Amino acid sequence: MAPRANWKGFLRLSLVTCPVALYPATSESEKIAFNQLNRATGHRIKYLKVDADTGDEVPNEDIVKGYELEKGQYIEVSKEELEEIALESTRTIEIDEFVDRSDIDPRYLIRPYYIRPDGKVGHDAFAVIRETIREMDKVAIGRVVLTNREHVIALEPMDKGLVGTLLRYPYEVRSEQEYFDEIQDVKVTKDMLDLAKHIVNQKAGRFDPEKFEDHYETALIDLVNQKRAGNVIRPKERPKGENVVDLMEALRQSVGRKAAPAKEAKPAKKPKKAPAGQKEMLMSIAGKKPAEEAPAKKPAAGARRKSA
Repeated sequence: MAPRANWKGFLRLSLVTCPVALYPATSESEKIAFNQLNRATGHRIKYLKVDADTGDEVPNEDIVKGYELEKGQYIEVSKEELEEIALESTRTIEIDEFVDRSDIDPRYLIRPYYIRPDGKVGHDAFAVIRETIREMDKVAIGRVVLTNREHVIALEPMDKGLVGTLLRYPYEVRSEQEYFDEIQDVKVTKDMLDLAKHIVNQKAGRFDPEKFEDHYETALIDLVNQKRAGNVIRPKERPKGENVVDLMEALRQSVGRKAAPAKEAKPAKKPKKAPAGQKEMLMSIAGKKPAEEAPAKKPAAGARRKSA
């Protein structure tokens, strides 16, 4: 079942308009999630909205927004007052300009969304806008209101649809100078660069997200499976980091090492394909179809987590 649209409205390029829907392009629902429990009873912790002074619980209908002028002094703003300043971008993504993809600093990227026509009408106009962006090899910049805030959004064609990436405003991006000013100016010799380049060439490859593996998620699944089986969890020895004394010698030794084959950690028999980077959970999860009962053990390297 497709996820619910986060936003519905219109996409407009000058006088060309079409109804569109915007959907989240990413999800973290496959990740392990923990609940907070009362150690004494094992019951879940429940959070209540309470008055900071009286400690009394406050019902949702009595909660309003407020801007703090100074400590303890607030200006209340009602829902109706916020609706009065609603912008046109609440219902329309207006394309303002077109830029080169290389012009967008990656620090400004927030999160991607899929955009497609909403309903049976407007597909022709949507195709015109999509193919114009594709043919011009540009990124369209517009504005959209999500969660009561206006965002800048960058639109790019993908297959038959569009991908819209929310962008940060300049005041949200910290200057690099306060972090980089104290980095020492170091002269790197040609020999060092040559050795480092050789290491890069040994590890050269293609960007392939299917090769990504969430090692921490794998460790969490193993931990839960081990505890479910009643096994004692013992701390593992962690490798000690050592300072590099002779950088040139460290580079030479790195060049001498052979890169491990990418398939070495995978089993001979290829498992059924599942979401990238996920391992199999050998236990039932609430709301999901239970996995077949199997002896609790550490999942084999390369095994993948079953899709929900």
